[in-house]
Amino acid sequence: MPSRTAPPFISRLRLLRTAAALSPSSSSSSAPPQHSHRILRASPVGSPHSPRVSAAVSPLVRPVAAGFALFSMATAASSAASVHDFTVKDASGKDVDLSTYKGKVLLIVNVASQCGLTNSNYTELSQLYEKYKDQGFEILAFPCNQFGGQEPGTNEEIVQFACTRFKAEYPIFDKVDVNGDNTAPIYKFLKSSKGGLFGDNIKWNFSKFLVDKEGSVVERYAPTTSPLSMEKDIKKLLGSS
Repeated sequence: MPSRTAPPFISRLRLLRTAAALSPSSSSSSAPPQHSHRILRASPVGSPHSPRVSAAVSPLVRPVAAGFALFSMATAASSAASVHDFTVKDASGKDVDLSTYKGKVLLIVNVASQCGLTNSNYTELSQLYEKYKDQGFEILAFPCNQFGGQEPGTNEEIVQFACTRFKAEYPIFDKVDVNGDNTAPIYKFLKSSKGGLFGDNIKWNFSKFLVDKEGSVVERYAPTTSPLSMEKDIKKLLGSS
C-alpha cells in the first residue's frame, strides 16, 4: 500500500519537538521570555564588550557629569594647601599655574570697572604695585560681574580700561564668579581660609586677600578698605623696613 502522508500540523509538531530536544536551554522550563530590546550591562572600562551609550541617554548623563565636575572643583578647593595649588585662566584664556608666584607676597582682588570704588582702588593699587613690585609683591586682579552688573565688558575691554586709565601693570585674569554655585575654585579656597565679618561670601567689588610667600591667606580686607592702608601689612610680609 502506498504510504500515507502525515497531515501538515503533525509534521510541524514533530519538527518543534526535535528542535526542543536539541536546544541547550530546553531543560530550563522557567527561563524568562526573550525580549527584542537590548539590555545594557555594565562592563569594565576598556572592555571590548563595553556598550556604547547612545545619544538617547545623554539627557540623563549630562546632569550627572555637570554635578561631578562641580564636586571635583569643590574637592580640589577643599584639599588645596595653598594658593599655589591652583591653576587659573588669564584674560586671554591661557592657563596660569599660581605656583609661579611662590616666594612672592600676593594681594588678590575682585575688580570692577563701573563701581563707585573703582577710581580710588585702581589708583591706589597701581601705587602699591609700583612701589613694591621689585621687592616681590604682586597683585592678582579677578574681574567679577556679580555686584550690580558693574563689570559687563569683555576681558579685552577690562584689560584696556585698567591699563589705559589706571596704568595697571599687574596681571588681570579671566572674569570669574566669586559667590554662588559657579564660584571659581581659587575663591572657594580664599573664602574658606578667611571668612568675612558676616560670613564667607564676598560682599562687593574690591574685596581683598593678602597672601604670604608660602601661599597662605593671612588677611582679608573689606571692599571699602583703602589699598594704601594695607601698606604696613604688605611690608611686614615682604620683610622690608
